[in-house]
Amino acid sequence: MPTTAALSTRPSVCPLDCPDTCSLAVTTAGNQITGIKGSAANPYTRGTICKKVANYYIDLVHGPRRLRTPLLRTGPRGEKQYAPISWSEALDRIHAATTNAIEKYGSESVLPLNYGGPHGQLAMGSMDRRFFYRLGATQLDRTPLCGGVLAAAYASLFGDVPGLNPEDAANSDLIIVWANNITTSNLHFARVIKAAQAKGARLVVVDSRCIRIARKADLFLQPLPNTDTVLALAMACEFERRELLDRSFIGQWVQGLETYMQSARRYTLQDAARICGLKLQDIEHFIELYVGAHAASLNIGIGLERSANGGSAIRAAMVLQVLRGQLGHLGAGIICPNGAMFPKTPQRLQCPELLLSPVRSVNIVDVPQLLLDDTLDPPFRVVFVYNHNPVCTHPQQNRMKAALSRSTLFTIGCDVVMTDTMVYCDVVLPACSHFEHTDVFAAYGQGYLQKADAVIPAVGQALPNTEIFRRLAKRFGYEESALQATDNELLDMAFDSASSAMQGRRPSQLDSGAVLPMLTAEGAWPLLCANRKPETASGRIELYSQRLADQFDCGVPTYKPVVRNRPFALVTPSSFERSNAMFGGHPTANGPEPLELHPKDAASHGIVDQGLVRVWNDGGEVVLRARCSHKTRPGVLYSPKGAWLHSSTTGQTVNALIPEHIRTDLLRGAAYNETYVDIEPLAK
Repeated sequence: MPTTAALSTRPSVCPLDCPDTCSLAVTTAGNQITGIKGSAANPYTRGTICKKVANYYIDLVHGPRRLRTPLLRTGPRGEKQYAPISWSEALDRIHAATTNAIEKYGSESVLPLNYGGPHGQLAMGSMDRRFFYRLGATQLDRTPLCGGVLAAAYASLFGDVPGLNPEDAANSDLIIVWANNITTSNLHFARVIKAAQAKGARLVVVDSRCIRIARKADLFLQPLPNTDTVLALAMACEFERRELLDRSFIGQWVQGLETYMQSARRYTLQDAARICGLKLQDIEHFIELYVGAHAASLNIGIGLERSANGGSAIRAAMVLQVLRGQLGHLGAGIICPNGAMFPKTPQRLQCPELLLSPVRSVNIVDVPQLLLDDTLDPPFRVVFVYNHNPVCTHPQQNRMKAALSRSTLFTIGCDVVMTDTMVYCDVVLPACSHFEHTDVFAAYGQGYLQKADAVIPAVGQALPNTEIFRRLAKRFGYEESALQATDNELLDMAFDSASSAMQGRRPSQLDSGAVLPMLTAEGAWPLLCANRKPETASGRIELYSQRLADQFDCGVPTYKPVVRNRPFALVTPSSFERSNAMFGGHPTANGPEPLELHPKDAASHGIVDQGLVRVWNDGGEVVLRARCSHKTRPGVLYSPKGAWLHSSTTGQTVNALIPEHIRTDLLRGAAYNETYVDIEPLAK
């Protein structure tokens, strides 16, 4: 670190896959970042940030794992043997391998393998999408991996409209937090809860684990994992039985009530208590709190979607708000998804018209088996991995490693640091961190648009994603103007500047460090069933979805239990130390990850607190460190997602145990929490 350069503090924005999208104040000395704090620019995040951003980001930008030059693999895949090469040579090798595959098998033999990565509009999906459209590569459906089931469930009811502004929940007299670990994954909503409780609001927490916010709840319900659908349907049935449905609201706004209730009537409260493992009086108390609320808000997390009945569980929980008329007035609504507040224009930003002819599209969860399948027509021969660490985030980790190890596959990687996925790549390209380029950020958990400029120059030879794909397009001889657009031009293509929410501003004109609230033309926050109407085909809230019935045989929520083939259910929630797999390579991440289990299970298997545990199933095995806790229920284990391979002596993580054949009811998504395992103490 420099000791003589003058210190300066500059505004930035956190790009991580988190709903809060904090504003940051970054201290620099010369070309080095020396400190990261929260700033007051964003009224929602107001200067508070998580410790991982404050403590780990500097190492990611300047530490020993940072990629500073293009690299060429010189040894076996996965063995971390690389030699530096020039950008010119890297682009030449990528061009040669890709054109060779296209000549032999066609352009669909090329696959982009990316997910969210940095959540800036430019870095996450702009020039890269244009390049792959022009190339004619196979298209990738990214939504089933994470977040897509939640979005599809919400849209089936309400369409593409924003939910409740989270700050408005301060006006609620009942707040329901359902499967959302606030203090780990939605930190700033805890402040909203505190403000509401100071005014007398009640708090209900529904989660299969006793999360920290549950300690502050008036009622905590701990259903068995993946049974939430039954709880919500039984409550809907009880609302009807007690004549608690808001018939006036339903008559004005709702379609499909009777079809929905036919499904809900399958379950009584007694059924819910038995199936969910709950006390009947606790469910009845939940109903009483609902009935007594004038303004109830529901904050629902992605955790629910990670089961076979995930889409049904989300829809059923949301419908409780509809049946009680808890939409359209101050403090009432569903805090999801606020990304719809932003007038994004993805078609203009990504230019799908560059695709010269139709190509196939594949589900991102299917990628490992597709890469291994030579019977595909055409088979995959080139993969571009960027904005993603699939080895540490996909189900069936060992199958993913086997797929990326194939000698018939040429793999290009692009990342900020050397990850567990990059070591399988033939050519590795160094990407800029978000601190090294300009981008604009539309959150999915709050309604403030933020722009951030570079706070330091690019480290080494790293380049922003936009420039990397501009150079690739040039090397491939693509001359379309869309593939030469500057970053400022891309910024202005990302949003509809004519929307009232933009207040006459273009994204490129926004000041770094300022925020733009996404308000209506009247200067208010969007509020469903007040100043915004449902954007479904019928223009009403659709409790029965014909589209979901046609696509997934799931017109209304249904519960189909998965047959367990092993004694323990393993749930893999977010880590307090990571954002997905981000920061999994930090030095503090060394050593076994925790495995939380009930003391009764520990005792019956001879496991001691802080002892090492072998956890396994047909997919693989991982070594974890036991933490005996009453926060979980007997038969249910918890270990956080996103660890890197070095964390276990087996060279695997919990993702090796997650099956890929069990899928969510909507989108055939990844059912991470339908994982069943055996455990035993590790022999000394």
